[in-house]
Amino acid sequence: MYDQIRVDPLYIMLYAVVTAMALMASCYLLFRRANAIAPDVTPPVRLRRWTAGLFAVFVVNHLWYMGPLFFITSSDDVHLANLVGGLIDCLTFFPLAIIVLFSMLQDRRRPLWPVVVMVMPLVIGMVWCVVTCSDALFPVLIGYLLLMSIGLIVYMVFALRQYGRWLRDNYADLEHKEVWQSFVVLAIILLVFCIYTLSGDDLTFEYILQIILVVLIGYLLWRVETLSDLSIPQSQEADEESTMTDEQTVTNDLGLLLQQRCIDTQLYLQHDLTASQLAKTVGTNRTYLSQYFSSQGTTYNAYINNLRIQHFISLYRESLASHQSVSAKQLAHDSGYRSYSTFALAFKQRTGQSVMAWMQEMQGN
Repeated sequence: MYDQIRVDPLYIMLYAVVTAMALMASCYLLFRRANAIAPDVTPPVRLRRWTAGLFAVFVVNHLWYMGPLFFITSSDDVHLANLVGGLIDCLTFFPLAIIVLFSMLQDRRRPLWPVVVMVMPLVIGMVWCVVTCSDALFPVLIGYLLLMSIGLIVYMVFALRQYGRWLRDNYADLEHKEVWQSFVVLAIILLVFCIYTLSGDDLTFEYILQIILVVLIGYLLWRVETLSDLSIPQSQEADEESTMTDEQTVTNDLGLLLQQRCIDTQLYLQHDLTASQLAKTVGTNRTYLSQYFSSQGTTYNAYINNLRIQHFISLYRESLASHQSVSAKQLAHDSGYRSYSTFALAFKQRTGQSVMAWMQEMQGN
């Protein structure tokens, strides 16, 4: 296969482009503080750094495999270089890819030691392969890799469901916060390494692998830049602790306090209003506020969206009564929504109708 690659300038160009893309993406995430893709979003610093590390690994791995491409001709040396490359992948790419996925979930900081435990059998197996210069363990390692991937998928299903509940308990606006797309990242990673391990000597698969890496680099860069940082400052956590009061008293009074300090003041119209901010306004903390909404059979997200949609309906009826022409997008913004698509989804979930269908129905009445 390497003989084919050496005389294929198109593949060499593609290989160089992928390497350069990964290097530029890594430097961008490490050294540029401003957000070029979504200027209004502040991404998590931790996620930026881990993703920059993952891109740096792409560069290192590509540079390593340039040896067999351009400088090594002996079949034994090429075989050994490939085994060492596989070891580098196990030491760097696998753990970093998992850590990047975990870093997207901001409901809590997950420990990293399970990642080390997961990849350690791969590392040990690849060390044995390098020392013996044999790939006899490859079928076992590939089987373990598949089992590890299945386990990771199962874990991510439960983690994402938990993360979704946490978002709805703490945030009214989910724009730039949800991370179901991390499944896309996981799927691409698995596809890359299935191709990597099963491609054999087919040059077509090598092309596919490089194209997938281009997609992965672009996607990860977009995902990092558009994901909001949801970490809570320590000062805010201290403020929440200081608002702890008798639970029963707070639970009994929360309905009245929410009416007075959220509904009557129209606080719910504030963009990106969080549960922490609302809890502080009514004199309690996120825990008690979440417990109150749970006792009412709702969530913080549903509570705020219900108030905003009621406000939208009121504004639209007023515009009809006064024969004013106002766009749904403007009314949605005036009702507390930054994103019209977020509003449209919440409106349909609450009313069972699309915004346009409901407005046409109102105009006909």
